[in-house]
Amino acid sequence: MKFTITSFACLLLFACGTQNQENKSISLIADYTADVTYLAHDSLEGREVGTKGELIAADYIAKRMKENGLAPKGNDDSYFQLFTRNMKAHPHDTAGTGETIEGRNVLGFIDNGAEKTIVIGAHYDHLGYGEEGSLADSAGQIHNGADDNASGVSAMLGLAKKLKGKKLNTNVLFIAFTGEEKGLWGSNYFVKNATVPTTEMAYMINMDMVGRLDTNNRLAIYGIGTSPLFKPILDSCNTFGFQSKFDSSGVGPSDHTSFYLEDVPVLHFFTGQHKDYHKPTDDTEFINFEGIEKVANYIEKVVMSLNTYDSIPFTKTKEKSEKARAFKVTLGVIPDYLFDGNGMRIDGVKEDRPASKAGIIKGDIVVKMGEFEVKSMKDYMNCLSKFEKESTHKVVVLRENQQLEMDVTF
Repeated sequence: MKFTITSFACLLLFACGTQNQENKSISLIADYTADVTYLAHDSLEGREVGTKGELIAADYIAKRMKENGLAPKGNDDSYFQLFTRNMKAHPHDTAGTGETIEGRNVLGFIDNGAEKTIVIGAHYDHLGYGEEGSLADSAGQIHNGADDNASGVSAMLGLAKKLKGKKLNTNVLFIAFTGEEKGLWGSNYFVKNATVPTTEMAYMINMDMVGRLDTNNRLAIYGIGTSPLFKPILDSCNTFGFQSKFDSSGVGPSDHTSFYLEDVPVLHFFTGQHKDYHKPTDDTEFINFEGIEKVANYIEKVVMSLNTYDSIPFTKTKEKSEKARAFKVTLGVIPDYLFDGNGMRIDGVKEDRPASKAGIIKGDIVVKMGEFEVKSMKDYMNCLSKFEKESTHKVVVLRENQQLEMDVTF
C-alpha cells in the first residue's frame, strides 16, 4: 500500500443481525497463516513487479485459486493477465532508461450465471530489496511485505473459499494485482482491459494491509460514500466490535481508486499504519492472523447482506483538499501512470479542484503548463513546483487529437 491507509441475508434493518449474534463462518486461520508465510518468505525476495519473486508469488496464488474452486479469468483461459510497463513515463525514473517491465495480475472467477459481478481484490507485489519506496535507512535488504500486502491476499483467498458455493445473485471475480507499489499499475491496466466489463461490476472490495488489527479493534474503511447502501450495511454487519474509521472518498492510495474512476462503487479495508511499513521489518511474525480472519468474516457478512439488493447505486464523492508534499499547488487530477505517450494523460478529475473548474476532463493529455512543455510525468511535477497559490496559468491539453487551451487558477 502506498502512503505519505456469516452469511446472513435479510432486510436492511436486520441485514447482519444484532451484536449478540455469533459469526458462524468457518475458521481459516491455518490458511491465512500458510499464505502469508509463503508470500512473505525471503525466497521470494520481496515480490517486486517484474522479478522472479513476483512470478513465484503469482504461480502460488493461481494454484490457491484453483484449489479453492475458482475458474481462470485471465487471458487465454489462464489465471494470468500480463502487461508491460515502460518506466520512462514513471515519475521515479530519473535516468530515463526506458526499461520495460512485465507484470501479471492473477484472476479467479466464481460464475453464478449472473448479470453482475462483484470484484474482490488485493495487490500482491511489494518493494523487493527496497531500492524504490523503502522507508528504512538504507536499501539492499529484502522487504517481505507481510502486512503490505500478503495479508490482503490471504484474506482474498479466504473469501474465495468462503463464497464458493454460497447462494449469490452475482458472480465474483477475485484479482491479485501487481505493480500497486509503482502506482496502481495492475489495477489501472485491468480496468482498461477488463475480462469482465466494468459496466457489469456491482461493486469492488479492496484489502490492503489488513494484518495488524490492534487490541482496540481499529479498522479503517474507505469509499463508503460511493454508494448510499454502504454505511448502514457496514454498521449493521459490525458484530465484531470494530472501532471503525470511515472515509467517504473513492480515491485513495490503493487499487480501489482505479475502479472508482470507472464509476464502480468501492470499499477499501485497512487495519492501520505501523512502524514497519515499507521497511524490511514488515515480517510474518508480527501479523495478527485472528485479526485477518475477523476482517474477512466481516467482509463476508457485508457481501451476503448486499446480496439482497438488485443493484448497488454508485455515487461520486467530493474529494478532500489535498496539499502535495513537494508543491504549493495541485491540479486536482489522477494521472494515468500507464500512459507512455507524449504528455501527462489524466485518468480522473477531482470535483471542485483547479482542473475541473477549468473544464479539464478525464482522458485529456496535458502537453503544456504555463511556459513549460509537458512531455512526461516528471515534467508535470516540475511544473507544479514552479507555480504559486492563486496564480493563473494557461494549460494546453490534447482532447481527441484537438489542442485546447484553458486558464487554470491554482
